[in-house]
Amino acid sequence: MATLKEIAEKVGVSVATVSRVLNYDTTLSVSDETRKRIFEVAQQLNYKTLRERSQQTKERFRFGLVHWYSERQELDDPYYMAIRLGVEKECFERQIELVKLFKQNGSYSEERMENLDGIIAVGKFGPKDVSAFAASTEHIVFVDCSPDEQKFDSVVIDLRKSTITVLDYLLRLGHKKIGYIGGREYVDGQTLLHDEREATFYEYLYLKGIYDSRYVWTGSFTAEDGYRLMKQAISAKDIPTAFFIASDSMAIGALRALHEAQIPVPDDISIVGFNDIPTAKFIHPPLTTVKVYTEFMGETAVELLVERLTTKRTICKKVVVPTKLIVRESSQVCSKGSCSM
Repeated sequence: MATLKEIAEKVGVSVATVSRVLNYDTTLSVSDETRKRIFEVAQQLNYKTLRERSQQTKERFRFGLVHWYSERQELDDPYYMAIRLGVEKECFERQIELVKLFKQNGSYSEERMENLDGIIAVGKFGPKDVSAFAASTEHIVFVDCSPDEQKFDSVVIDLRKSTITVLDYLLRLGHKKIGYIGGREYVDGQTLLHDEREATFYEYLYLKGIYDSRYVWTGSFTAEDGYRLMKQAISAKDIPTAFFIASDSMAIGALRALHEAQIPVPDDISIVGFNDIPTAKFIHPPLTTVKVYTEFMGETAVELLVERLTTKRTICKKVVVPTKLIVRESSQVCSKGSCSM
């Protein structure tokens, strides 16, 4: 098989130039004549790029997409739906067969997990589920959790850094009485999961001397609970001037409760959500929120699994995808006298 060096010698350019031209590097400054000559020589020598060789030699992969949520629950949470769409899109482009697995009666179908080259597990999973997946294949990528970094690849976001970014933003706006509305999640039906957002909210504000446990309300990550919990907050005598709400779905419910109580947002209360779901910029007022690149998380999971299979990598990777604070009209500088404690 021809090599890059042989092509470079025939054309009279460097090996690096040949490699970049054959891999369609648009940033390379080279004449059209040289570029054409490189392709001609490569064709004469029957040279194949690494990508072309891998596509020719590998069989079509068959991945399992394991959902933490049921199909019904996913409809109420665009966050996990967006991750799934990212996985499906990347698998379609790579011509990878995808088998979708939803939990039924507390477990996943062992029959449907047979003959899989790898599994992409989206959501939160306990030891029982992890063991079931590992019994099917050793090639597993977890998205949105990392149950064992020594054994499995994972794609996650830095919830701690994201939460600190939100709190710093609200503090710069002059808010000192900051509330938190979040959800509680369980695996294996009973084990409560640690939520880094709630933990960081406590730790960061406690160190600044402004944490107040009366300003924390938790339920489930649904619009209904966002509405219910905000109504509880409104009924309290002392209400925060700003809220960090751990999901946009909850924030939408909270905004409805504030609207019904005729409490203007952001004039009286500022709201910051989390996820930046598609409807966040269209509600009234448009929601300030933390953008999570959910589709990219799904795409990255597919890339990790393909890379592990094709290169025989044995060392695990944990990819931390950054987030971004998107400032819209649901938050503003605190103008109430209660901003200072």
